[in-house]
Amino acid sequence: MNEEQQERGSGVGRRQFLAGTAAAAAVAAASSALPGIGGTASAAARPNILLIVTDDNPKQTNWAIQKTIAWLGGHGVTYNNGHVTTPLCAPSRSSIFSGRYAHNHGVRNNAASHSLDQSTTVQHHLKQAGYRTGLFGKYLNSWTLADNPPHFEEWALLQPGYVDAQWNVNGTVQTINGYTTNIVKNRTLAFLSKSTTDTRPWFAYVTPYASHEPNIPAAQYADTVVPSWNGRPSVPEADRSDKPAYVKNASNTLADGRAVRQRQLRTLLSVDDAVQAFKDKLTDLGQLNNTLVIYIGDNGFQWADHGLLGKGTPYSPAHEVPFYLSWPAGGLGSGTTDNRIVANIDIAPTILAAAGITSPTSQDGESLLSGFNRDHLLVEWWKQGTAGVKDSWASYVAKNRQYVEYYDLHTDASGSVSGTGQVTFREYYDLVNDPYQLTNKLYQASPADEQSLGIPALATQLAADRQS
Repeated sequence: MNEEQQERGSGVGRRQFLAGTAAAAAVAAASSALPGIGGTASAAARPNILLIVTDDNPKQTNWAIQKTIAWLGGHGVTYNNGHVTTPLCAPSRSSIFSGRYAHNHGVRNNAASHSLDQSTTVQHHLKQAGYRTGLFGKYLNSWTLADNPPHFEEWALLQPGYVDAQWNVNGTVQTINGYTTNIVKNRTLAFLSKSTTDTRPWFAYVTPYASHEPNIPAAQYADTVVPSWNGRPSVPEADRSDKPAYVKNASNTLADGRAVRQRQLRTLLSVDDAVQAFKDKLTDLGQLNNTLVIYIGDNGFQWADHGLLGKGTPYSPAHEVPFYLSWPAGGLGSGTTDNRIVANIDIAPTILAAAGITSPTSQDGESLLSGFNRDHLLVEWWKQGTAGVKDSWASYVAKNRQYVEYYDLHTDASGSVSGTGQVTFREYYDLVNDPYQLTNKLYQASPADEQSLGIPALATQLAADRQS
């Protein structure tokens, strides 16, 4: 049994998975008949939507979110192959909002948040369709705190931090004392409670700062003992001669990985408490059945894999994330697993399909309520400025293999791209026999080796994906 199976426990049978998929397809068919933006579908026919996005949340954090898993996994869908299409905060969140790749929405780095076309966002479409919209927590990196977030009717926007932080609350910048995850929880609960007098369906975007550095836990969890961890084969990977220079030069150790893992798990315990509080509130309100709930991390995080801490790399721990969905009224409440390759770009299409809204702008993702089944995913990342230690890259990610190209490209603060575009390094991993990405099969590969691996076709497909 591998590491993920040990954390996840026993899986759900194929029959249950197919039943859940069939129910989802039925919901998709039904919702497609509902009116689009500005339509007249009754509030009772449209689900409430609770979207929870955590910060720098690796996939292997199940120990800390057991209440979340019990609800959303036990009474919903667990996506075993959940990814983000850019493993960096602002680009990923912009993809969640828009359903588009970063090369299409324009937020290629954390400085470029204002490049997002706000008319393409799910919050815009929902507000136009009569939803009550709220934001509680972090919004977008480089967003000026005093600027109100567009298309939210109510908000408590956090200047990232854990204790006694600055907030923009409905247009007023102020300090709110206390632990920020708890403040996010309480503001969200108040928003939900308003549905007793406001009968409109609602959308709540809930985004605590956990488990981002400096990963400060709530006082009650500051000394909580977390399970021991002995790393994985990629931690720290002694021989990195087949990797690019920034990986060869990486120096983080198992001890470094353990330390950040411990801090992240402790901060996520408060997120788990908040999720349980949301479930309890929805139960009290009688809204649990017809609330679509989605939980995802905005990117993963490396615990000294290949000697690296952090995100922004093409390696699996950086772009694989926890991903859960529950919607009992939509047939997604029975505790199934879904093994399709899914991503953050699929969230906006899913929400709009559930609400019976047709997006007037193009989207790269697909509704999780449909029967789509992609065979691979584009994952991409850009260097900001010219001083970074690694080049921009793009990757073809399938279940069984991954192909990566690095490029002589960089971006400015608006997300605009410069450089020759020349390929500077390549990687190929057999994810079936080498899931920890230890052996780059393109290192010292001959032309015959590349043909055998199918590299020319993969390179052609990657180029097409980057232009799509």
